[in-house]
Amino acid sequence: MLTRNCLLLFLWILVDDGSVFSLRPPLPPLGRSRTGRERARSLVGPMRNGAAGFQRVKRGWVWNQFFVLEEYMGSDPQYVGKLHTDLDKGDSAVKYTLSGDGAGSIFTIDQTTGDIHALRSLDREEKPYYTLRAQAVDIDTNRPLEPESEFVIKVQDINDNEPKFLEGPYRASVPEMSPVGTYVTQVTATDADDPTYGNSARVVYSILHGQPYFSVDPKTGVIKTALPNMDREVKEQYQVLIQAKDMGGQLGGLAGTTTVNITLSDVNDNPPRFSKSFFHLRVPESSAVGSAVGRIKAHDLDIGKNAEVEYTIVPGDGGAMFDITTNEHNQEGIIILKRPLDFETKKAYTFKVDASNAHLDPRFQSFGAFKDTATVKINVLDVDEPPVFNKPSYMMDVYEDTPAGTIIGAVTAQDLDASSSPVRYSIDWKSDLDSYFDIDPVEGTISTNELLDRESIAQHNISIVATKLNSPVLTSRVAVTVHVLDINEFPPELASPYETFVCENAKVGQVHHFTLEICFFFFFCLCF
Repeated sequence: MLTRNCLLLFLWILVDDGSVFSLRPPLPPLGRSRTGRERARSLVGPMRNGAAGFQRVKRGWVWNQFFVLEEYMGSDPQYVGKLHTDLDKGDSAVKYTLSGDGAGSIFTIDQTTGDIHALRSLDREEKPYYTLRAQAVDIDTNRPLEPESEFVIKVQDINDNEPKFLEGPYRASVPEMSPVGTYVTQVTATDADDPTYGNSARVVYSILHGQPYFSVDPKTGVIKTALPNMDREVKEQYQVLIQAKDMGGQLGGLAGTTTVNITLSDVNDNPPRFSKSFFHLRVPESSAVGSAVGRIKAHDLDIGKNAEVEYTIVPGDGGAMFDITTNEHNQEGIIILKRPLDFETKKAYTFKVDASNAHLDPRFQSFGAFKDTATVKINVLDVDEPPVFNKPSYMMDVYEDTPAGTIIGAVTAQDLDASSSPVRYSIDWKSDLDSYFDIDPVEGTISTNELLDRESIAQHNISIVATKLNSPVLTSRVAVTVHVLDINEFPPELASPYETFVCENAKVGQVHHFTLEICFFFFFCLCF
């Protein structure tokens, strides 16, 4: 019986105190309620069921913080809560009114009971809370029974937004051959749900595609390499699919994804390599000094400056005859002729060429020598060349008045080519307009064609042409100088006639070679 009486007493206290019962447990309020600042009203009277002498404090407005669930999809308006004042005795003498954010359009209140309902679905991400004001008035006189009170209806979050990568898709690069754990990039997903309520906005990152090459930190979204020695020359591009899942990654959480395109950047981890160890080139002997006579190439799997190749000729057979440079556009080795070639002197050259990288990476020198060597053989090709005289020029002497047809000398030219063609000789008529000389076309002997006079022309300059019989277009020339020598063909003559006088008293044997002027001088002296 005592237990039953105690239970009835507890229920009476609850009903008489005007407490509000909500559909859900109350949550911490956004702002301070005016309830604590409203003046407390106390009523002193006997307890029901005969209990006397008990006093308690009574409140005016009675409510807690209101909450409304976002995205409510029910067919009926969503119940928010109840407004109540101690002055409401349940006799319909009090009327409740509502004003403020969304009053009448979003929220409605039952004027008699004080029940508040939401008329439509709300989205916390659009507006997280609404500030309203409540008023209790006398239904007959419309006189306020309580001061107007402000309160907040907070939109309670649900997990209705998936994480989003606002900056995706991402692009990143990392050097090839990087160790495990090398930083690549960081991705970030945002969740529009309330981060202060539950786990709706707590995001966890994971890799859906891209393992075992890369890993992602589940909390920070930092992507790192997960496999050592990834080689760009094997695979350069990787596409990694990253997932961000809310609710701490638990079952039922919403997820968003983004793509990260990762490129392995090049490092110099490959030496140049010749495609073959032996190169065979053929070069005409007529090639000009300084001209390119051949090309070889060493391939480097790297790119950019890591693929730049330097070529050098190993000292030996070809070092004096050839040089090699690098074509900057395609990294070919261009072999340059340094000295004239002569098939008849040397028919082939063999030498070695080294190919090495211009920019070395010390991290990979332990892999071995970053160079390769190939052998180059150059065959000199015989070219049909003009005849060659055995002297650069000729000088001959002949006495003047030598009879026509006299041989005064000879020139010799020969074909040094393998065909060894016969040679024919001729005099360039422009150098011997008066045809003073003739030449035997086979033997090359030069003879006079008429008498020569030293006193008229002391020196003759003629040009001899040698022509290959098998190829008349191939000719060569040589200069021949003929000196005409003097002979004693004229007696002495006085430059002018002389007249001599002898004195009458001249002695026998006395030489007289006085000129007329001298004799006249002496005669003048004797006479005076």
